[in-house]
Amino acid sequence: MVNRFILNEVSYFGPGARKELPGVVARLWFKKALVVTDKGLMKFGVAKMVLDVMDEAGIAYEIFDDVKPNPTVTNVKNGIEACKKAEADFIVAIGGGSSMDTAKGIGIVVRNPEFSDIVSLEGVADTKNKSLPIIALPTTAGTAAETTINYVIIDETRQAKMVCVDPNDIPCVAIIDAELMYSLPKSLTAATGMDAMTHAIEGLITKAAWELSDMFEIKAIEMIHRYLPIAVNEPTNPVGRNGMAVAQYVAGMAFSNVGLGVDHGMAHPLSALHDIPHGVACAMLLPTVMRFNMPAAIDKYVDIAKAVGVYRDGMTKEEAAEAACDEIAALSRLVGIPEHLTELGVTEADIPALAEQAINDVCTPGNPREVTKQDIVDLYYKIL
Repeated sequence: MVNRFILNEVSYFGPGARKELPGVVARLWFKKALVVTDKGLMKFGVAKMVLDVMDEAGIAYEIFDDVKPNPTVTNVKNGIEACKKAEADFIVAIGGGSSMDTAKGIGIVVRNPEFSDIVSLEGVADTKNKSLPIIALPTTAGTAAETTINYVIIDETRQAKMVCVDPNDIPCVAIIDAELMYSLPKSLTAATGMDAMTHAIEGLITKAAWELSDMFEIKAIEMIHRYLPIAVNEPTNPVGRNGMAVAQYVAGMAFSNVGLGVDHGMAHPLSALHDIPHGVACAMLLPTVMRFNMPAAIDKYVDIAKAVGVYRDGMTKEEAAEAACDEIAALSRLVGIPEHLTELGVTEADIPALAEQAINDVCTPGNPREVTKQDIVDLYYKIL
């Protein structure tokens, strides 16, 4: 078996790392950027922290800030037109997963116009050309979209999330600057942080996991467990913020290359059909899905128990696995994640439609334990 591992060409880490941007642009001989961000980041001055660096360096750019929280096909098409009108030769993506995913969709279609309907990008798209170069600056610590080969777009017609997987979409440069995350609200810090934890755990136990990916995911689990409560409760503490910024990137490096599982498969329709924030959906499902997967990945659960500090000498594998699940559930409660779908407006009548999308989601086949639609229905009921 041959394993593949794809990473950014270059990445920069640390508070203030955005100041590396002019040097990157000069080194790559870029001329004009399309800045892809959202109106909230513009309003609250987060995007300005990057734009000020660009202005000082004299980097030409135009702004596309019509990014939606769950970007749609129409959203991406509008961005493509903005990119063409600007005559941009690279993209600067500032934001969370929504900005990154929109930028990836724009960049791929600009270089591969035969996919201009956007919906043909769903799944593993057979694009021939690399994306228009993207320099990605995340403002959340969760999605790791700055280092993944995945992006998610909502098809409004079907009311379904399209998971697109394409090695050609990975940003050429990632700049992980924790200072861009200091103003992130507590609830969003928690949701994105638990999304990162879900990436790390699912990436550790997915069918395609191997030694290199395991190394990254175990470290990510340890770091997220340590730093997420600090980032949530002390938002300007550089230790917590930078720790989470790095941890979510480490998780992304691995899961991007080995895939995820049914937690993400079930979370995607919760966002598409009920507009539940992706990280919240993942976190609500995680302890229950972990227990479902325990028989298929019990040795890995012992590793999780050790990473989060609950393993004790003399424990059986089953005891260690239960302790790991309990600790992840406790972390989720600690940072304020809701525990039941009814708290977010989901009803029993919604479950069949959710299960139909989840069983067909591109992430579901990577689950370590074989899963049926009835299994998914049962899992939704457990957190209803």
